[in-house]
Amino acid sequence: MMLLALAVAPGFAISLFIYLMDRYDREPVGLLLKCFLLGMACVVLPLVIQTFAASLGFREDSGSLIGTAAFAYGVVGFSEELAKFLVLRYVAYPNKAFNEPLDGIVYAVMIGMGFATLENIAYVSKYGVGTGIARMFLSVPAHATFAVLMGYYAGFAKFARQRETALLFRGWLIAVFFHGTYDFFLFTGNNILTLGASVITLFIAIRLSAKAIRKNKAISRQLNEQHYFEDNA
Repeated sequence: MMLLALAVAPGFAISLFIYLMDRYDREPVGLLLKCFLLGMACVVLPLVIQTFAASLGFREDSGSLIGTAAFAYGVVGFSEELAKFLVLRYVAYPNKAFNEPLDGIVYAVMIGMGFATLENIAYVSKYGVGTGIARMFLSVPAHATFAVLMGYYAGFAKFARQRETALLFRGWLIAVFFHGTYDFFLFTGNNILTLGASVITLFIAIRLSAKAIRKNKAISRQLNEQHYFEDNA
């Protein structure tokens, strides 16, 4: 029971933080829960892709930097962010409750935290408390930052139809880049230098995510002052 609590606590805490951050027009709890659960379910897609890639010889300990990079970016980053993007694009994005740029971040994080929570349960149950503590401060927040960056662009895509496809693709691509970079440094060796590089990558992603959240919160506040949410209730 303690291991389960350790595994689910980070994802739940970040989800609650994002929910409470959305002060002016909070999203339907039912839709948020649906996104969280679909985030858990979409783990299946990258699992299939990564299993197939492994059968072709792609793996994290490939023995070469190019092979490791191909696995980190082209297999793990690509497949995991694609799975989360598909839920965001085809479940949350079309919903009428998605009515301001900040909502892109909110829904993307819910999906990302669902994904990270199920992944965390698997890792913690296999490797124990130490892994759970490490992932609480590294892997789960990393998934949250990838989601914020993807959701930031999805939020603007919804209201910039002429650039919709480009913005959606950019958000997904940026998430893949940061996810792949973070994993690449972890995969290249178990030493302080590569771990430090992963932490620096995460720190940069956190800074960019915080900036994106501040910008969208300011827009949300302006919309509230203009009675946008009342007029579109």
